[in-house]
This record gives sequence, C-alpha cells and structure tokens, in this order.
Amino acid sequence: MRNILLIISGSIAAYKSLDLIRRLRERECNVRCILTKGGAEFITPLSVASLSGNPVYGDLFSLKDETEMGHIRLTREADVIVVAPASADLIAKMAHGFADDLATAALLASDKKILVAPAMNAQMWKHPATQRNLRRVEKDGAVIIPPSAGSLACGEIGAGRLAEAGDIVKAILDSLSLREMAGVKASSALLSSGASRHPLPEGGGFKALVTSGPTHESIDPVRYLGNRSSGKQGHAIAAALAEVGGDVTLITGPTALPDPEGVRVAHVTSASEMLAACEKALPVNVAVCAAAVSDWRAEAASVRKLKKRGGAATALALVENPDILGHLANHPKKRPILVIGFAAETENLLKNAATKRKNKNADWIVANDVSGGKIFGSDNNEVTLVTAKGGEEWPRMSKEAVAEKLVERIVSYIRKKK
Repeated sequence: MRNILLIISGSIAAYKSLDLIRRLRERECNVRCILTKGGAEFITPLSVASLSGNPVYGDLFSLKDETEMGHIRLTREADVIVVAPASADLIAKMAHGFADDLATAALLASDKKILVAPAMNAQMWKHPATQRNLRRVEKDGAVIIPPSAGSLACGEIGAGRLAEAGDIVKAILDSLSLREMAGVKASSALLSSGASRHPLPEGGGFKALVTSGPTHESIDPVRYLGNRSSGKQGHAIAAALAEVGGDVTLITGPTALPDPEGVRVAHVTSASEMLAACEKALPVNVAVCAAAVSDWRAEAASVRKLKKRGGAATALALVENPDILGHLANHPKKRPILVIGFAAETENLLKNAATKRKNKNADWIVANDVSGGKIFGSDNNEVTLVTAKGGEEWPRMSKEAVAEKLVERIVSYIRKKK
C-alpha cells in the first residue's frame, strides 16, 4: 500500500478533495490529510477523516502530534505529497519558503515528490505574481497539475477550476510508479516526462482487444433491438490497458463516449460487424469482451418502416447472433492467451457467471448484478471476478477503478505466461 499525504488548502474547490480521497482509497492507497485553517472553512475534519479512515491534522503546535515532531513524521512516512486544492496563498508561501502552519512546515521539511493542483479565481491565476510563484515552485521540483477552464464559483469564466479528480489520481499514480507491475515507472502527460509505458520488460508490450458498448440490430430503417449498455466500463478498460503500454484495439458499438486516447478504435453497429472487426484485430494476447452484445437479431430486417395493421401485432422472427466471446475463446488458430468475458445477471450471479465461463471456455468472467438498473449508465460498478478457482467479490468502486484493478490482474497473468 502506498502512502499519500494530501494537503487541502482554503478554496471553494476543497469539497472536491473528498472525491479525490475516495478514488485514492479505491486504488488501495493510504491517505493522510492536512487540512489548513482556510480549508476547514469549506469542509469539516470529520468528513475528511471519515473518507480517509485516518485522523486529520491541522495544528502545527498540537501538543499531542508535535511531541513526536508530527510534521516531520507525516512527510517521512509519505510516498508523495499532494496539494489539492492549492490556493494562491499557499502557492505563494511555498515559493518563498514560509513555514508558519502545519501545511507549509510539512512542505518545507519534505524530501518527497510534491504535486500541486491549483484552484482559484481566473484573475488570481493569471496574475504575474501567481505565475511567478508557480514557476519558482516548479523550479524547486514540484509538479504542477494545471487547472481547467470553465465557470468558476465566483461567477466568472476562465482558467482556475481544480483539475478533475481522475486527472489528479492519474498524476499521483504515475508519480508513485504504482504501475510497478508494468516493469518500469509509468509516465503521464500531466507529468510531461514523455516516456512510454512498457508493462512487460522482457519482450516488450502486449496486444489487447476490448469490446464495449451495446449493439443495435436493425428491425427496419427506424427501429432496432438494443440494450442499456453505456460502454463506460469497456472504454475504461481499454484506456487502462493503453496506460500500461498495451497496444489496444477497442471495438465499440454505438455510445455517446469519446474515444479513449492512445487506443485504436473501430466503430460498429451490429453483432455481426463486431465479430468481423474482432477477427480482423487478431492475433492479440488479451481479449476483454465487455460489450453487451444483443443475443438476437431480426431474421430479415425490413427495408421499409413497419406499419401498424389495425391493432394486430406484427410478428417479428428472431435468430441468434454470433457468440463473440465463445468464438474468441475457442478460436482454432488465434485464441488469445487470456480471454475475459462479462456477465450481466439479475439473479444467481455467481452460479450463472461460473456456468458461462465454463460453457464459453473463457478464462475469467467479470460478473455484475444489473437488477433494478443500478449499473447501466452509472459511473460505478460492483463486480465479482470469476475464475477457475471461484468467485472474488470486489467492493463497489468507480468503473475506472474496476478497470485499473482488472488490468493489474491482466498484466500479472500475462507476465507469468511470457
């Protein structure tokens, strides 16, 4: 487990640090927090402690904490220090070496990598003094995670919004080299290192195929058979595989999602098109079938819009769609080393997923309970990883966290096979 020291300073964006803590905990990081006096004006120590699972620190002259030189201990036990949000005031103090409270004393006493995520009014951000202070802080070795532009709490529009929690998490993970299972330190655009990621040091990277989203099966020029899959989980898996150096092909049905960066993408509509695209992408080392492929299609799609006929229901003959997971898992010549399927169930989750794994000849099944519509379209997921050894329940977490945890398992598996 890696140790993060998070410093939360006085900014309206302080509330976003709660989401940051949650996401870091999902990734099995231990988070300790220093809440400045200004930060405590926006969020409470109780909320921070509840999410982090650790006491919250704030007083430089705490008799209890400083008896053991608490500000020194906090920095020595941390693997990385993150200031998020970083106010203009705190950045100025960092630039000039102030140490008049616990946060600045800890920063000055640290020998660890420091990541700074500013958040402030657009004019404060653009002010020459702030930019000068940022350059000095960066020259001293800190990594700046730039703010984004948009509507600000003050009602103005411009740069100054705290970077998204997901972007901050990625920068933290990169700086921590949490991708040690990849064999080298990961890099990030935010860290501007320019290095590539190679998860398998012996023999280079690996090729991965991911399917995502729904399929639409035409009934007539207007209507289709489909499902409620958003594609969020599949897209997150493709992005996570690319981040650890995989050569990734994402084959996606119709979604509203942007294409992940660093991923080769093929857009398809029907199950038959998805199967053809999968076949074209072979050979690969890993196939992750996260798409919710329609089980059936119309036997003969009408070239004209079907009309009502005096209240009589129109008979619709259906035929089974190709089994993409089964096809890849039983490929006679190009079976991937690891084939992973998904199972969306409404009952008997573990039993049905285990049966699917065996019948399809898949290596793993990622199963989730979709009853009541609690997964489709959500940003979170709660899955059980089913292998030949049984089922492993994962706690509810963001779909990004599910993707990263699954990719860790994939890389470990592939490395053992190489």
